[in-house]
Amino acid sequence: MEDIPEEWAQRWAGDFEVNPGLHLPAENKFIATDFTLKEFDCPESEFPVRVVNNERGCLWYKKDNKFKIPKAYIRFNLISPMIQKSPENLVLFDIFVNILAHNLAEPAYEADVAQLEYKLVAGEHGLVIRLKGFNHKLPLLLRLIVDHLADFTAEPGVFSMFSEQLKKTYFNILIKPERLGKDVRLLILEHCRWSVIQKYQAVMKGLTVDDLMTFVGGLKAELYTEGLVQGNFTSTESKEFLQYFIDKLQYQPLPAEVPVLFRVVEMPQKHHLCKVKSLNKGDANSEVTVYFQSGLKNLREHALMELMVMHMEEPCFDFLRTKETLGYQVYPTCRNTSGVLGFSVTVETQATKFSTEFVDGKIEEFLLSFGERLSALSEEAFRTQVTALIKLKECEDAHLGEEVDRNWFEVVTQQYIFDRLNKEIEALKRFSQAELVSWFLEHRNSSSRKLSVHVVGFGAEENDQSEQSACCTSDTADNPPPSSSAYGEVSELSFLSASAPSLQDAALITDIRSFTSTLTLHPYHKILS
Repeated sequence: MEDIPEEWAQRWAGDFEVNPGLHLPAENKFIATDFTLKEFDCPESEFPVRVVNNERGCLWYKKDNKFKIPKAYIRFNLISPMIQKSPENLVLFDIFVNILAHNLAEPAYEADVAQLEYKLVAGEHGLVIRLKGFNHKLPLLLRLIVDHLADFTAEPGVFSMFSEQLKKTYFNILIKPERLGKDVRLLILEHCRWSVIQKYQAVMKGLTVDDLMTFVGGLKAELYTEGLVQGNFTSTESKEFLQYFIDKLQYQPLPAEVPVLFRVVEMPQKHHLCKVKSLNKGDANSEVTVYFQSGLKNLREHALMELMVMHMEEPCFDFLRTKETLGYQVYPTCRNTSGVLGFSVTVETQATKFSTEFVDGKIEEFLLSFGERLSALSEEAFRTQVTALIKLKECEDAHLGEEVDRNWFEVVTQQYIFDRLNKEIEALKRFSQAELVSWFLEHRNSSSRKLSVHVVGFGAEENDQSEQSACCTSDTADNPPPSSSAYGEVSELSFLSASAPSLQDAALITDIRSFTSTLTLHPYHKILS
C-alpha cells in the first residue's frame, strides 16, 4: 500500500476537460418499451382487407387476432416498369438494392440489436421491403429505410465493390447446372425475360455511378406502392406507413398498370428439346428437366396438379434414383409460371456416368410406368393421398410469419385470393380417381406440350475426353482467353444436337429468341377461381 501522490490528488480536485471519447453508450431508440395489445379500429376480419386504394398505391391490413403478441410484419412492394426495360437496368437495380442495404447497415445496426429485422429484396418487377419485430419501434425503422431510399447516394468505391461482387454472383449462377437449366427454361417460357448471361454481359461491359443515379432517379419518379401490414397495429397507423412513402418519395403515379407477371408463350403441341453445354468447363454435373405445360387453368386444376405430383413423388424417387441410380437429386414438381400451370420431372446426373439423352429416356420410361400405376390405383389408396394433402393444407400456422407469407404471395402476385387454401381443400374433397388419371393422360397424348431442357456436363458419356476437359479447365483458370473475363467465358450458350433415337422426333431449339418469336402468347393470367 502507498499514498496517492499529492500531484494527482490536486489535478483530480481541479477543473479539467473530460475526454469526449469517454461516455456511456447513447440510448438505443429502437428498443421497445410498450408491449400493450392494441384495440381494433375497424371490423374484425379473417383475411386482410384493403384499407387504402388510390392511383399511387394500395394497402392491405389485418389485425392479429390469433397469436396475440406485441409484434408485427410490414411489407411493401415498390413496382416500377423501369426494372425490366433492359438487362442493364436489371443490373443497376441489383446494384442499387445492394448499395441501399450497405448504406443502411450502420444506422440500422441498433434496430438489429433491438430484435427488429428488415430485408430488401430485388423483385422481378419491384423493390420489396420486409420488416418484422416488436411493433412499438417498427415504424421508426420503416421511416429510416424510406429516408435512405429518398436520399439515396452511392460512393464510387462502393459502386465498384458491388459491381465486382455481382460479376461473381452472376457467374456462380451460370456455372451451376440447376440454375442455368432454370434460366434457359424460363427464357423459353416467359416473354420479355432477360437471361442471366445478358445481365452478366451488361455488368462486364461496365456501368458507371452516373448510370446508377440516372436509373434510380427514373425508378423513384413513377411508382406504384403496394403493402401489407399484419400484427399489432391499428388500420390508422398502417395507413400512415403508405402515406410516408408517398410524402417522402414524392413520386408520380404510373401512366398505366404495370404487370407483376410475365406473359407466357403457348408451347406447341409437340416435344421440344433445348440442349445446352454446361458453362462450367470440366464439370461433370448435368441436369435434365422434362416439363409439361398445362396452360391457363383454374384453382381447382391447380389442386389437381398438386395431388398428381404428390402421387408421383415416391415412385419417381424409387424408379429414377433407387433402381436406375441416375443421381441424388430426383424430383417431380408443380410449375406455376406467371400464372400458367404445368409440372416437371428433374434429374441431376453426371456426364461421367450417364448422358442427358439417356436420362431423358429414363424419365419417359418412368412416366409410362407411372401412368399405368395411376390407372391401377385403388380407391382407398387414392383417398389416402387426398386426405394427406388436405391435412397438409389444414395444418395450423406455427407462427404469424407463416400466415403473412401466404397473404403476401397473394398481394405480390395481385391475385388477392386470401382463402385459397380453403378453396383448394373443398376442390380436393370432390376429386375422383378417374379425373386424376384423365388429367395426367391429357399430358401424355399427341397434343401434349412437352419441353425437355438439358444442361450437359463434361464427361465420357457426352463424348468428352477427360484430358481435354482438364486441359480446358486449367487453361481457362490460368490463362483466360483475351476476350473472356477473370471469371470465365460465358459470352453465349452452346446449343447441342440430339443423337438418341428416342429424341429424333423432338424439335430442337437452337435459338431461343427466334423460336419464341413464332409462338402465341398467353394473356396475363391469374389463378383466381
